[in-house]
Amino acid sequence: MLTFLVFFPVLGAVAIATLSREQERQAKQMALVVTGVALVVSLVAFGLFDRGEEGLQFTERFRWIRQGDAGFDIQYFLGVDGLGLTMVVLTTFLFVVAILVSWNIELRPKEYFAWLLALETGVLGVFTAQDLILFFLFWEVELVPMYLLISIWGSGRKEYSAMKFVLFTITGSALMLAGFLVLAFSADPSTFDMQALREADFSEALLPLPAVFFLIFAGFAIKLPIFPLHTWLPDAHTDAPTAVSVILAGVLLKMGGYGMLRILVGIMPDTAQDYAVWLASIAAISIIYGALVTLRQTDLKRLIAYSSVSHMGYVLLGIAALGQVGLTGATLQMFSHGLITGLLFVMVGLIYDRAHTRNIDELSGLAHVTPVIATAMVMAGLASLGLPSMSGFVAELTIFLGTANRFAAPTILGVIGILLTAGYILWMVQRVMFGPKSPRWAHLPDATSWWEQVPVAAMLAVILAVGIFPRQLVDVIEQGVVPLASRLA
Repeated sequence: MLTFLVFFPVLGAVAIATLSREQERQAKQMALVVTGVALVVSLVAFGLFDRGEEGLQFTERFRWIRQGDAGFDIQYFLGVDGLGLTMVVLTTFLFVVAILVSWNIELRPKEYFAWLLALETGVLGVFTAQDLILFFLFWEVELVPMYLLISIWGSGRKEYSAMKFVLFTITGSALMLAGFLVLAFSADPSTFDMQALREADFSEALLPLPAVFFLIFAGFAIKLPIFPLHTWLPDAHTDAPTAVSVILAGVLLKMGGYGMLRILVGIMPDTAQDYAVWLASIAAISIIYGALVTLRQTDLKRLIAYSSVSHMGYVLLGIAALGQVGLTGATLQMFSHGLITGLLFVMVGLIYDRAHTRNIDELSGLAHVTPVIATAMVMAGLASLGLPSMSGFVAELTIFLGTANRFAAPTILGVIGILLTAGYILWMVQRVMFGPKSPRWAHLPDATSWWEQVPVAAMLAVILAVGIFPRQLVDVIEQGVVPLASRLA
């Protein structure tokens, strides 16, 4: 099942790439079918997933590269637990959304949808790989599609932003790969198998374990991203097309948080314990810094991009707590942020398609002429600031419950970050949606197409469902979190 799920999108990409010029308008329909099938498969896996069984499920494993005298293999090893499955479902759902919000793409549509599907394979591979080298290869796969999607179909300084994204990611990847190699060679026995590494003893002959920990942490921190490694994010978001912003915020950032949970906490729990207070401090700084900088933004996309720096700080804060509640909250925050920020970027994209500006100073009173867009934007904003009955509230509350007894000061700063979030979200909504009615926007069309309304309604439905009935998702997450927390006790 997992092999099909991971590689079906890239097979769809190949099929789309072979379309003739006369058939290229069929690319979007084919892409929707492919992502729809992937979503259905992930939901089937979610339904079949045994919440009471520990460890990986749906595993697939065989020897890929034999290392001979070195004494270990590189494996094709896929599997998911509650952490991975949660991210897989989020990924397949948001790629369907990305295809729908790209329905009007006219510039080289065949290539656009093919690269989008190739990107899905890379991301799904990261969330299912259980071998460090396989994990790294999937991690790198997303670079080429992302670079091309931003540099060709983006706007503004698109080439600069795409290259900046690649340079930051490659730098983090190089550090991460060095950490992976040292970690594997330091293990007794040497292995790249993530599950075996959890039980291995480590020698410090090559590098001290803290140095290995922070080599790997740097790669994940850049992707998350956290202050001060975040500067690529606002540029990439601002200049990327709407669908790519949705995937970037909703899925790619989560690769960093997932990697920290899967590898740093899962394989190096003692080192994580030793530096937990530093991780919590970095998280608190990211929360406050991101929120303060967001307050200064006048571009809607940059505002949401900087807000992601703040919200990803909550993920790191929950991870730093190194307890079942905090780790559950961090995973919930990744899932929730993916939906909420993805929805915010969809709404900004709809506004920009109509008004051709994202400048908050130029937009005013849109609720008078675009009630559907305004309603969805308001609900997404309220979810972002943590309104009860929405997923953001459940995630942030769970994080605070997990961190309050261990890190009082960072938790207090996190609460202050929510107040700042309320400030910039309400300020933005009031200015753009409920300001004075402007003659300039008197004839602005609302979101009336099915391909606009369906993804918005679906995202709002999931945000509310998780906010009101979080137990179904929490049960799955805890299946992956409990084994991690037991090693930290």
